[in-house]
Amino acid sequence: MEAFRHHVYVCDQKKPDGAPCCSANGSPRVIEALRREIGRQGLGAHVQVTTCGSLGLCERGPNMVVYPEGVWYSRVRPEDVPELVREHFANNTVVERLLSGDQHAVRAEIDGNAQKRLAAFRARDEAGVLPDDLQQAIRGFQDSRVLLTAIELDLFSAVGTGADATAVAGRLRTDPRATESLLNALVALEVLEKRDSRFTNTPAAARYLVDGAPDDSRAALMHTAHLWARWSTLTECVRRGTSVTYTEMADRDDEWTRAFIAAMHKNAAFRAPLVVRAIGLEGVRRVLDLGGGSGAYAIAFAQAQSALTADIFDLATVVPLAEGHIADARFAGRVKTRIGDLRKDDYGAGYDLVFISAICHMNTPDENRAMLARAFKALSPSGRVAVQDFILNMDKTGPKAGALFALNMLVGTRGGSAYSEAEYAEWLRGAGFQEVERLRLPGPTGLMVGRRP
Repeated sequence: MEAFRHHVYVCDQKKPDGAPCCSANGSPRVIEALRREIGRQGLGAHVQVTTCGSLGLCERGPNMVVYPEGVWYSRVRPEDVPELVREHFANNTVVERLLSGDQHAVRAEIDGNAQKRLAAFRARDEAGVLPDDLQQAIRGFQDSRVLLTAIELDLFSAVGTGADATAVAGRLRTDPRATESLLNALVALEVLEKRDSRFTNTPAAARYLVDGAPDDSRAALMHTAHLWARWSTLTECVRRGTSVTYTEMADRDDEWTRAFIAAMHKNAAFRAPLVVRAIGLEGVRRVLDLGGGSGAYAIAFAQAQSALTADIFDLATVVPLAEGHIADARFAGRVKTRIGDLRKDDYGAGYDLVFISAICHMNTPDENRAMLARAFKALSPSGRVAVQDFILNMDKTGPKAGALFALNMLVGTRGGSAYSEAEYAEWLRGAGFQEVERLRLPGPTGLMVGRRP
């Protein structure tokens, strides 16, 4: 029994520059057009679109195969999609002009390309050439640097609804030749489009990277731009075993702090409802959000429970930013702020829940032990602590995001890291917590929870 009337496989394989492939011939735009047109014609329940690797007709791309008929189409363009959907998917009529050709000729071409590919692999292997995926990983910083420079310059806002390189350079007060090179590279990275000499933002760039856009993320992404300088010191950090550029949070400039809190708020605002549901708020009336940053989690706790109040405990440089978010959410009556240093100040008492998000990775193991001991004292009997952070597996090689984040803490802190579930469990039990358990969440982070007896 077929789950769908038609199942469409569309090649979207990317190959090294210069090698013919469907992706280079425009398959991403065809796939987008297919999904949009299938929905527009009301066929979403009947047609499944799946991207796949090479179909073997690389010079003819974009290529696709439609099942159950097994019809092969080649050189499909976005403008062909409405006819294809209407005729083949709705009316079961093959679009002859887009057919890949005689089945014997198609098979011969696929077999020939397979032989060429194997021969190329053997030649590269015998010559000791780096595999493409390893080469790409080594050179991946180039893509990142191009995007970060565009974000720092606010280039996507300067492009606006469309402009040539001279106009963009004039708006940014940058060199026209260098600006054109940067714009062209951004087209190659598929975040800009270019027609003749005019550049325009892609839908993703217009949505996320333009100042004032509905999902403007530039302020948050500036934190990633600031990380660039720190990550460039990784080699020396490995030699010394600690950050070589570290400054205390309280001593960092306002621009860094605003970008950091904006990045944390962007992430937290999305994850907060998931975290609140996972923890559960039965019996919770008072929450301490330790190192609460922007207040996104404290606000989410208050939104989920009308009788709940929350205190955000953070540094003097951070609290004003949290108060702005609290005011915007209209929770000033139930979400309060308190200035303090979580490494040395008292946290208060009588809380039903102490929430600690994205803090443990900044600390050494001993600092985490001390922090959890203070959290224990701040709780009422039967109160809980919930720690959200990267949680590594036993050998600390995964998940990948957590293993990389351990290095982020190496270049950015004196002794922070990403820690394993076993380490968190040991610290919690050592502080006196019982019923210690891990709660899994979608995404790169998880929760460790313990209860004060």
